[in-house]
Amino acid sequence: MAWQASSQEIQTIWEGARDELRASVPPATFELWLAPLAPVGVRESNLLLGAPGSVRRWVERRYAERVSEAVRNQAGELTGVTFVDPQPGGGAAAEAEAHAPTSLPLDPAHTFDRFVIGPGNRLAHASALAVAELPGEAYNPLFLHGPPGLGKTHLLGAIAGYLRRIHPGLEVHLTTAERFTSEFVTALRHEGPEGFKKRYRNLDALLIDDVQVLEGKARTEEEFVHTFNALFAAGKQIVMSSDQPPQALAQLAQRLRDRFQWGLTVELEPPDLRTRIALLWRMAAASAPDLPDPKALQEIAGQVPGNVRLLEGAMTRVVALSSVMSEPITKPLVEKALRPGSSGVARDDAGVAPSMAAIQEAVSSVLGVPRSDLVSARRTARIARARQLAMYLARELTSLSLAQIAREFDRDHTTVLHAVRSVSKRLEPGSSETEAIHRIKADLGKTSGGESRPDRPANTEDGDSQG
Repeated sequence: MAWQASSQEIQTIWEGARDELRASVPPATFELWLAPLAPVGVRESNLLLGAPGSVRRWVERRYAERVSEAVRNQAGELTGVTFVDPQPGGGAAAEAEAHAPTSLPLDPAHTFDRFVIGPGNRLAHASALAVAELPGEAYNPLFLHGPPGLGKTHLLGAIAGYLRRIHPGLEVHLTTAERFTSEFVTALRHEGPEGFKKRYRNLDALLIDDVQVLEGKARTEEEFVHTFNALFAAGKQIVMSSDQPPQALAQLAQRLRDRFQWGLTVELEPPDLRTRIALLWRMAAASAPDLPDPKALQEIAGQVPGNVRLLEGAMTRVVALSSVMSEPITKPLVEKALRPGSSGVARDDAGVAPSMAAIQEAVSSVLGVPRSDLVSARRTARIARARQLAMYLARELTSLSLAQIAREFDRDHTTVLHAVRSVSKRLEPGSSETEAIHRIKADLGKTSGGESRPDRPANTEDGDSQG
């Protein structure tokens, strides 16, 4: 015969079990996974616990036996627990889902398996993987920093992808500080701050790239502090990246810099020679029809000591020249492709990367599109193509982040990401796109290094144009 108990008795049993569980796990674990549980009744000899979809699968797999034991300790008549949807008809859960912010699309290449590990990024990789496996428990917050092109965005995407695949019930949001600012400003203008708070403070994991963009935006900083506090207090996972360590972000409020250092801060360093060669092997396997001579890859790695993005650019030039000349990738071909002044290298004699102004001028000159149109709101097919090529070249030839490139075109980070992917797909040997890239690089090879980036007005939250 099923055990009978009043609602008050059930509540008392659960409160005792909750106290036992609270004492047996870290506070962050309790707040993230166990605090949302609530008793809804008894079925036969099992206590029915309402568990939101965002935590139910994880609790069933990791904590079911511990919860059952705590319940049995309070009432011997109960043999275990059963986790159920607290609101099968929707209700608050459906409302929270409707208010969830739109996350950035995941890059399929940004996975832990495809991340090449070396001495300069080993700790960052291990920390990111630990966070993905134990959100809210391992390192919270996790702050990754280092110059552009070292893999910070890759690791954030890998964490987001892992969490969505292994814990599909969790609300995981991947965004950038620039996008966060844009959404906040839009919310203030159209719906007030409450709608924004609902979208962000119900998240289970917030991953935010390029937090240095928050500098100088006092109203957004204030809201981010409140969002950070709410998520952190609830044991929700926070991961951030920046091109500088927290203490170097002098224009950020001190209390925000302090919060960035509450958890684990990890620096990513430029890859050493061995790591660069490993990266090139992976790139060659994905893009070259035949595996190149090992000496050729060693030559590329030796000539490009910078970041991963510059390595990708160099590898792209070598593969393109190999395809055009129908020659295998050898050391002599690499020397020809990367020789200063060649049409494949848009750098001056000192090896300095071209400025954004130089890239925009070269695209304007070669394609016959006024430079003013590249940064305008116009979206005709001809202008859009030129703008995408300029963004692609800026990504390939400079060490600027996506957000920094976006600001040079009065656009959003996601627009640049879309442009880079679109152009990459169209770069077939002999295509008009490949020919245009070669012509623009040739033009840059004649003029690069002669211009400096024009001064831009200070960023203001209400004055930034988003495209």
